[in-house]
Amino acid sequence: MASQTAPPAPRFLRPSTPARARVLILAGIVLSAFSLRTAVTSLTPLLTQVGDDIGFGSAVVGVFGMVPPAMFAAFGLATPLVVRRFGLEHTALAAMALATIGLFGRSLVSGTAGLLLLSAVALAGMGIGNVVIPPLVKQFFPERVATLSTVYITVLQLGTMVPPLLAVPVADAHGWRTSLALWSVFSLIAVVPWVAVLLSRTAPDPHDLDAAAPVAAPVQVWRSPVAWGLAIMFSMTSLNTYAMFTWLPPVLTSAGHSESFGGTMVALFSGIGLISALVAPQLAGRMRNPFPVVIASVTCFVLGYAGLLVFPESGAVLWVTLVGFGPTTFPLALTLINLRSRTQTGSAALSGFAQGVGYTIASLGPVVFGLLHEGLGGWTPSFAFLGATLVLLVAGGWVVCKPRMLED
Repeated sequence: MASQTAPPAPRFLRPSTPARARVLILAGIVLSAFSLRTAVTSLTPLLTQVGDDIGFGSAVVGVFGMVPPAMFAAFGLATPLVVRRFGLEHTALAAMALATIGLFGRSLVSGTAGLLLLSAVALAGMGIGNVVIPPLVKQFFPERVATLSTVYITVLQLGTMVPPLLAVPVADAHGWRTSLALWSVFSLIAVVPWVAVLLSRTAPDPHDLDAAAPVAAPVQVWRSPVAWGLAIMFSMTSLNTYAMFTWLPPVLTSAGHSESFGGTMVALFSGIGLISALVAPQLAGRMRNPFPVVIASVTCFVLGYAGLLVFPESGAVLWVTLVGFGPTTFPLALTLINLRSRTQTGSAALSGFAQGVGYTIASLGPVVFGLLHEGLGGWTPSFAFLGATLVLLVAGGWVVCKPRMLED
């Protein structure tokens, strides 16, 4: 069965060094994964400090919260077309190049518009990277999808957790510009293995052009219940996640906690994802229907939100920990991209569709959360909104967790 579903060996790599080529690709996947969230979590703890310096207020905070999922959405939908034209490796290289330019450039700006624009450039690269990594795993490591998913999702979570821990201390010691620029070093390093992979190419075998051909997205992806279920689960997970990235510090500071504590709690929220990243892909690979993982995740969301709403002063660490286990459906969704598709073509199409549609909807999360807070007062309406989205998360999870394939 494995021989029928596994994609053909990529002939464009030098046949004399297949092990070296796979090592380079694995390095590219891992290093890229680390840089897929640094533009988000390195900035949010510094928004007050940066706003005081370059001149924007709390109204703009919601816009900064909306930009990451909006860019991930736009480039989630566009990336499969880019992959079809240029191939996975060229697209991965472009992703890390854009991330580097945006991350470094925004540390030099003097106004809000420039900060937004260059953050968008960095996030465009990261949005492209979001889409190409799952099909890269599918193509080059089809026999180790669950294991490699665990590896890259764990590294992605590290790249989400570490920046908010360091953002404020580095800014206090060296200024916020140095704190923001620091993360461009890591995306620049991620460029290196992709350049090496492309330099290792030879001309494709003329008798087997499909092995080196770029990916073509199947047109039926829009009609598939698998795709829509994954998109809904992905969007509701991301909506809740980005609402917390943006508004968790204000929720805690309004309860009397310090800004530094707020940044630490964002790091804790992100860090819990390490456990999820280690566990969820393995469970998805072993369970015929991993829907119980969805139910457990939503339960954690509900309990954590209730705690933050009722007892934010005394039990913040416990509530944030519970909320941190909520996005376990994120690594589950990334793993299901490959487990619910038969081919690398299907994986790329499903990845682009689910993340494009998902992040489009998720971009509303931080804005709606903030508008409800400002318009109606208190945090209850905002958390009630998030609670309603969890119902949709359960529905999407029910559909996509059923054991069936996109191509079917």
